[in-house]
Amino acid sequence: MMTIDLYPPIVYDQSSNILTPDFGPLIDNACEEIHDGVKGFGTREKEVIAAITKGVEERVKISLQYKQKFGKDLAIVLKKECGGNFGTALELLASPPDEADAKLIKIATRGFGANADYLYPIICGRSNAEIDLLRKTYYRMYKKDLGSVIGSEVGGLCKQLFLACLQESEKVFLPQVHTKTKAKMDAKEFYEAGQGRCVTNEQKMLDIICLSPSQHLQEVNNLYVERHGFTLWKALELEVKTGVRSAAVFNVSMRLRPHITIAILINEACKGIGTDILLVTACIIRYQNILPRIMEAYIGWFGETIQDLMKRELKGPFKKNYLQLILNLLDREKINVEVPVSKPPSKWCCSSHE
Repeated sequence: MMTIDLYPPIVYDQSSNILTPDFGPLIDNACEEIHDGVKGFGTREKEVIAAITKGVEERVKISLQYKQKFGKDLAIVLKKECGGNFGTALELLASPPDEADAKLIKIATRGFGANADYLYPIICGRSNAEIDLLRKTYYRMYKKDLGSVIGSEVGGLCKQLFLACLQESEKVFLPQVHTKTKAKMDAKEFYEAGQGRCVTNEQKMLDIICLSPSQHLQEVNNLYVERHGFTLWKALELEVKTGVRSAAVFNVSMRLRPHITIAILINEACKGIGTDILLVTACIIRYQNILPRIMEAYIGWFGETIQDLMKRELKGPFKKNYLQLILNLLDREKINVEVPVSKPPSKWCCSSHE
């Protein structure tokens, strides 16, 4: 098990300026369709949605080719044409994934205080290579150090967790170092820092989940379940403060059971009064490369498809374009999995198997 890489190779090639914008007739046609859709008075949203809802690599190529053909930044064009959250969704789709993440961080840190719910899915549980690229991209786009921005906007343990993640803290797995003996020691220290003491040492718990390679963390989790009957993420949920809890749970869960973790994140974005449309859209776009596994996990966990969830949550004429955009992305990655008759247990049940 290794931390999942969400950015395909083309993203690194694009950021290094080693791509030549000449990607063949399919990409060229998509650019023409988008250009026709935004030309003149009014925007033909259906045409634009159909042309831009492609795979990650195709979208990067469309973005580069559009600028080559028409001399305009496609993300800026779509944001200006459509506006609002729908325009932001199109802007993210028309941006390379690293730039889309940087833009979301900018949105999350705009105004007074930061929106941690937008930040932790971007920063936590990412590979060192992606964090390195994200920091470079953010500086290229905004001429600010990402660590300094986060440090000024977020406080307390959440700040420490975010900064640890931004420092590419996950160590390289070394079999001679990350042995079963060390896993037992880390599981023991994790327990003694949390459930095994009256006053929780949250910093120690965060250090273990941030520094451990995913392969080693899996062994620590297995030993912790065997000895104490709880997973690491359940122990974090019980022991750490509210301000950092969601980020800490996400960080360890993303590295040990990523597809279920993202499925839960999408479901959480739809709870309460009103769906957080931007968060849902960001999830679908960021995790597009692994959507089939996420959709499968969602069905197994919640007893329905993500498509069913979106159709229920995005009702009404003002959300029809948004719904079509998300359904297009989901349906192009669609899997054939039978929806179970009964729903599974709650997401944080105390079973050692959870």
